[in-house]
Amino acid sequence: MYILFDIGGTKMRIAASVDGATFSAPVIISTPPRYDAGMAMLKKSVSDFAGGHQIRAIAGGLPGVFDREKTKILRSPNLPLWEMKPIVEEFMSEFRVPVILENDSALGGLGEALHGAGIGRKIVAYIAIGTGIGGARIVEGRIDERSHGFEPGHQVVDYAGGRDLESMISGSALEKEYKKPPSEIADPAVWNEVARVLSCGLANTIVHWSPDVVVLGGAISQFIPLEHLEHNLPKFVKVFPELPPLRKGVLGDNAGIYGALHLLKSSDLL
Repeated sequence: MYILFDIGGTKMRIAASVDGATFSAPVIISTPPRYDAGMAMLKKSVSDFAGGHQIRAIAGGLPGVFDREKTKILRSPNLPLWEMKPIVEEFMSEFRVPVILENDSALGGLGEALHGAGIGRKIVAYIAIGTGIGGARIVEGRIDERSHGFEPGHQVVDYAGGRDLESMISGSALEKEYKKPPSEIADPAVWNEVARVLSCGLANTIVHWSPDVVVLGGAISQFIPLEHLEHNLPKFVKVFPELPPLRKGVLGDNAGIYGALHLLKSSDLL
């Protein structure tokens, strides 16, 4: 049995794969802001999934920038109390199996590139808009090389104010601004403005990463009108002869679980 997980700033999802090709319906739990509570909950869920069966390996994603060995998070704006904690060490001590960690948005991008909206495209730019904003560049079915990580949510899009994309249109930013969950924001003008700001961020992503397709994931992306993005982008990107198509992700909240399963395959742990 293989354990797969996807921890975000608001929810964490844990699933199991018996055959290395499919996985069970994920268990969904609210992500505790405190690391010790989160790890206790995560380890209990893993043990419950195993039910006495042998666990062969564990793979999963968390938000933030990792150390080079991918054993702990160095910086995570949405889970600051998880920073610098021995995540891999704790898992290996508890379950005595190989453990692989990766950025949660990178795994979501990997899932969409191989099983979702990016199928058949060589270079996929994935932008996940949820509690925060993350993303990754996927090239030929692999997370592209990088020194520290991909953090498109922290690109500055408001030069005068020095504000980045995440601080302007992430789920947490919208809830702070409008005093309600984003799912309850019904004013089309708000989402049109979100699309305008996001268009600037996507324009930067396109000229930096030169993708064959841009895939939008995360819970907030479902509320953003794609037609407004397609209308705005040509105003920002004029250097390329054509723009890559924009696609909404099709794997929903399971994108990261798909990515975690493929991470095990590519690491020869299946």
